[in-house]
Amino acid sequence: MVSLVEFTAKVKQGIIEIPEEYQTNLTDGSEVKVAISLQNEQGRELSLMDRLAQNPISVKGLAKLTRDEINYR
Repeated sequence: MVSLVEFTAKVKQGIIEIPEEYQTNLTDGSEVKVAISLQNEQGRELSLMDRLAQNPISVKGLAKLTRDEINYR
């Protein structure tokens, strides 16, 4: 039987604490599926663009353009 439970939690030293009301169905070795939705300080979910701006992906051989190069017509 698959059961979906959603709750908000804070990460403390890399650990996500499961609320007590959901722990009753879990035993040591229980397999669970975890999905993480990152939120900013105001509690809003971050958009893909916000996440990429915070954690840019570097591409080998790709050079950053200058402002003049970007606006060249």
